[in-house]
Amino acid sequence: MAQINPSILSADFSRLADEAKAVEGADWLHVDVMDNHFVPNLTLGVPVVEALGRATDTPLDCHLMIEEPDRWAPQYVEAGAGSVTFHVEAAAAPVRLAREIRAKGARASMALKPATAIEPYEDLLPELDMLLIMTVEPGFGGQAFLDIMLPKIRRTRELISKHGLELWLQVDGGVSATTIERCAEAGADVFVAGSAVYGADDPAAAVRMLREQAAEATAAASWTCGH
Repeated sequence: MAQINPSILSADFSRLADEAKAVEGADWLHVDVMDNHFVPNLTLGVPVVEALGRATDTPLDCHLMIEEPDRWAPQYVEAGAGSVTFHVEAAAAPVRLAREIRAKGARASMALKPATAIEPYEDLLPELDMLLIMTVEPGFGGQAFLDIMLPKIRRTRELISKHGLELWLQVDGGVSATTIERCAEAGADVFVAGSAVYGADDPAAAVRMLREQAAEATAAASWTCGH
């Protein structure tokens, strides 16, 4: 089933609690954590994640675009995140980290930057609950969707199916009403949407519309045939 995760990065930071409540029909609230080292931007940290957890009933999906995720990721689970994504490019021991995140009670997710191939990590997939394919270069919201990532999404879906895994496949970057159907057709089932939701007059309605678009495209997609 298609899931829509609005990105708080595109919200009004002076009204985060209200902005979180505005999308309470969403499946998850996507929280971008950046450290100005792994990516050239600085955003939210553990205290804000804790505050968001108190402000909304929507589970938090924390995307850590930071160095040393092996050290920091467990703290985000303790802060209340229901899903924690680390970048494989930054992780020293991704299998150990995924197991630690799961052991602490959250879903473990691994992200790949656009230039990072999925194939070398095929054997790691059973250790994960979700895989994130970045469809822009991580670091800033509002970037244009990279169509060249669609074959990578397809290859990833094929690997998931090959191993018979119940693994969510998330896409993040430039997801909007004009791109979400292509992502769903390629194999994604979890969609991070920033400006497409928070730039809309009615964010909750935008979430519903995106979910309907994704669901229709998924139903018609070749990868769902026989499921």
